[in-house]
Formats: sequence, C-alpha cells, structure tokens
Amino acid sequence: MSAAPAPAVASMAKEAPGDKHRLSVIGGLAALSLDAMASVAYGPEAMVLVLALAGGAGLGFTLPITVTIAVLLGVLTLSYRQVVAAFPQGGGAYGVAKTYLSRRSGLVAGASLIIDYVLNVAVSVAAGVAALTSAFPRLLPYTVWLCLGVLALVTSINLRGIAHSARAFIAPTVIYVGAILLVILAGLVRSEPATVAEHAAQAHNLHSVGILLLLKAFANGCASLTGVEAIANAVPSFKKPRVKRAQRTEVALGALLAVMLIGIAALIQKFSIAPVDGVTVLAQVTQASLGDGPLFYLVQFSTVILLALAANTSFGGLPVLAHLLATDNNLPHLFALRADRHVHRYGIAFLAITSAGLLILSDGDMNTLVPLFAIGVFVGFTLSQIGMVRHWAVVRPRRWQGKAALNGFGALLTFVAAIVVAASKFTEGGWLIVVALPLIVLMMEMVNRTYTRIGQRLELGKTPMPPRPRRSLVVVPVHAVNRLTRDALAAALSLGDRVVAVNVTYAEDEDDARRFVEDWERWHPDVELVQIFDAHRRLAAPLIEYLNSVPEAHVFVLIAEVEPEHLWQRPLQNQRGVVLARALRRRTDTVVCRMRFRVGAPMAQTVRIGPVAGRPSG
Repeated sequence: MSAAPAPAVASMAKEAPGDKHRLSVIGGLAALSLDAMASVAYGPEAMVLVLALAGGAGLGFTLPITVTIAVLLGVLTLSYRQVVAAFPQGGGAYGVAKTYLSRRSGLVAGASLIIDYVLNVAVSVAAGVAALTSAFPRLLPYTVWLCLGVLALVTSINLRGIAHSARAFIAPTVIYVGAILLVILAGLVRSEPATVAEHAAQAHNLHSVGILLLLKAFANGCASLTGVEAIANAVPSFKKPRVKRAQRTEVALGALLAVMLIGIAALIQKFSIAPVDGVTVLAQVTQASLGDGPLFYLVQFSTVILLALAANTSFGGLPVLAHLLATDNNLPHLFALRADRHVHRYGIAFLAITSAGLLILSDGDMNTLVPLFAIGVFVGFTLSQIGMVRHWAVVRPRRWQGKAALNGFGALLTFVAAIVVAASKFTEGGWLIVVALPLIVLMMEMVNRTYTRIGQRLELGKTPMPPRPRRSLVVVPVHAVNRLTRDALAAALSLGDRVVAVNVTYAEDEDDARRFVEDWERWHPDVELVQIFDAHRRLAAPLIEYLNSVPEAHVFVLIAEVEPEHLWQRPLQNQRGVVLARALRRRTDTVVCRMRFRVGAPMAQTVRIGPVAGRPSG
C-alpha cells in the first residue's frame, strides 16, 4: 500500500520532458505576441499620417481614436480569453466558426488567418529591415537579401521548437517593452520636450475633419490589433494547465498593448508630434521624452530587433492552424505531421516559402505590403465573435447572457472594422486579399472533396471483411545474372506463390539477349524466365503489357536497385528503378516493392527491402 503514490510520481516524470518544449506565460508573450507589441512602432504612425491631412485639428483626434482602438482591443482580449476556454485544442476563429456556424464559415476564418499570418511575416521582416537601412543607408541595395537572411534566421530558430524560439526572444521582448514604458513614463512627467521636435511643413490643402477621415485613421490604427488571436490558435503549445496559461498570456498581452498604445498616443498629442520625412513618429516621441542620448538609441535598436522578430507570432500560430485544417481534411495531410519538440515542420516551411516569395516580389518594400495587411484578420475576428454567441446560446452556463452580450458587441465592432479596413485599403492593393480569400477557400474545398472520395473508396468507418490469402505472382525485372539478381529472386520466392523473372530486350541487342539466356541456363535458378523483345526501346511499356496479360489478380513487382555507399555516388545510377516504379504505380494495380542492395554493408547483410507501395491510399 505504501508504494501506491509511485505511479503518480512516474506520470509526472513522464510529462516533464514534453512540457519542457512548451510555453510558459512569459514564453507565450515572447513567442506569440511580438507581432502585436511591435505594432506600437507602426500602428500609431499609420493613424497620424491620415490625421495630419487635417492639420492640428485632425491630430487632436489621435488620443480619442486610440482609446477607441484600445476599447476594441479590450473586447477582443476578453472574447479570445473565452475562446481559449471553449476550444483548448486551439484553432481560434477557425475552431469556433466550424463548430458553431458552418464548415464553410470555418474555412473562411481559416483562410483569412492564413493570409494574415503570411503577410505578418513579410511585413514584419520588411519593417525591421527598413528601420535598419534607414540607419545605415549603404545597406539599401541589399534590402531583399537582408529580408531573406532575417527570415532564414527566424525560420531556423522555430525549426528547433517553439519553446526554443520563445527562450531566444524573451530578452529582446523584455528590453523593448521596458524601453517603450520608459519612454511613456518619462514623457508623462515632462512639462516640455527634452529635445525640440522637428515639424513638417504644413500642408497647403488641408482636409476637413470628417467621418471618412476619422474612419480611415481608425482603419490604419487597427493594424495594431493583428496578432491578438495567435494565442487562441496555439493553446496546445502551452504548458499544463494550458487553458489558464494561455488565458493569462492573452490578458497580459491586451493590458501591455493597451498601455503602450494609449501612452504613445498621449505623448503624440502632448508634444504635438506630426509626421516628418525620414523620422518615425516613435522616434520623435522618444526624442521628446528621453532626448538624443544613449536611451534614444536603445529604444530605436530594440524596435528594429523586435520588428524583425515579430514574424515569430505567425510561426507560432499558422503551423498549429494548418495542423487542425489538415486534420479536418481541408489541407494536405503533410501539415498534420508533427516532429520532435512539437514542431510542425511543413507548416513552418510553407510559411517561410510563401513569405520569401512575397518579399522577393515586393523587393522587400514595406509600403507595398502594408496595404494588404490586417484585412483578413478582421474577417476571422467577426466570425469568431458570432460563433461564440452561438456557443453561449447552446451551452448556457451561469450568466451566459453577459458573455454572449460581450461577444455580440465584439462581433458588431469587428464587423464594422472589417468593412472600414477593406473599403479604405481596397484601391491600395486590398482587392488582392478580397480575391485571394475565396480562392483559398475553394482550394480547401477541393482538397476536402478529394479526401472524401478517397475515404469512400477505402470504406472508412466501416468494418471490412476478414482478410483471406490469395494466390500471388511476383515479377522480378532482370537484365543480368549477378548477386543482385540472386538476392532479388530469393526475396521474391519468399513473397509469392509463383515467381517470374522478366527480361526486356531490344531487336538490335540480339547478341546480348542470347548471352543473357546462356548465362541464365548455366546458372539454372529454378525460376521461370520470360524474355520480351521490344522494337521501340521502351523501358516500362513492355513490362506493363505483360503484367496486364497474367491471370493472377494479386501481382507484386520487385525492383532490385543498388544503394550507393556515398551520397555523391547517386548521380552515377541510371535511375531505371525510379522510372519503372513511377510508371507501374501510375498505370497498373500491381504492388511495387523496391529492394535496395547496400554496397557499403557487410557481406552477410547487404539487402534491404524498401517500403512496399501500391496505389496511393491517401
């Protein structure tokens, strides 16, 4: 009886190694929230650029609009905290929409998040490199290469596991957040700027402060809200208790982001900051708060680093989302595979390749990519909030009406924001997202229909009849009498009831064909030999014609190949086995088995039977 607690101790010991590669609250902020926190560097600036068109009167709305965005952020934070509890398996907007709206709604949410994750990587990397080339103009001709280098660095870190990337990014995150909070505190206690700010020349044709101007400024400022959903998408990446840790991370992100956004907006209004060519709004605010000393360069340098690393949010969220989509047969099943350290390698590779393509096509220009940004994410926000209203109406826990009201209010706000963002950015390139979104949904529908057809053919969900042995034929293509042929025939004799060696020869090679038959008869392996003459020097067609004429219903084709001792020796092979196997799989129902003869293995162990492959099973 005294030994009873031992299993519990053993269970905890077993769980520890797995949790070692998962996220804590601090790690979650570093791995999944860099996108949102880095947006402090460009979200307020995007808003100020619009408000400056109306001069000082327009800039006076900086703080009210930022407070409105912060209210929306608060609603989203509380809503996604509920999403984390309702969907601990992750998936965020996709999981909610699929469960409580419809499968098609789930696909729309998933497609919108895929688009936004890819764009986030491209924009974040381009923004970080843009900040770097602004400080060092000589690097400008190498913009694309710098972008690809940063992308390769972030990708390689994430391939080692999300927990590893979180540990690597904790220090830059803490320094950046501390630097921004220092700017805000120092600016609030100052009665006047530490450095006289440079002001842009007043525009001659000032716009009036109308509703359209304010809505466009609001839409630009909403770029700061991208990345809020990443934590809800990646709940399985957290340590246990996963739901509580993810919820705390979501709340911590919302609080930090709201404080930084409102603080920067307050300083913009307090110090009358206006856009200046070549100087960012955040740099002007930092100069006004801290002056031009070492602390100014600390803020700028930490901003450059975090902008470059903000792409990590997508590397934490998209692979998990792609895993769920693939599990539901909406993406190729490769995306559902997970390697050691809980790494979704194919999701990471897809994200890296598509982001690299965007960076190359845009020449690493941030301003080309920004108009495409943040449109898709608000579609996901809206579907998620509507789905959560349905969730509370179905589950009906205590005080569910208040929770449903919160999500309903969030759905209204995000729907309005989605319309405003799409309309204001449509002519600036946003139409590409409007076109790409339904195309991705259509692609996922096609993938799903294909898997459905395969499942029907495989009779998934049904109990099949017990297997019964069938008389089988093993065909071995041969072209010489040697040890490889001997080992192939020996393996074939153990596989089937009847073994036939097939030698394909050509009319102009009569002497070689005759010598082969003489060698065969001298060897006398007690295996039937069929020699096929072909006038057109075809490799696979004569064998396929023979296979179609045999009476057995169950036919194996065993292809013997030499396994080179070194990688550089592979080009020395004629690739006959690869070509033949591909043709047989495409044009016959035979089971193809490729046997490797390992040149570098000891004499007693030189044969390795490779995987047996028949028709693709899905």
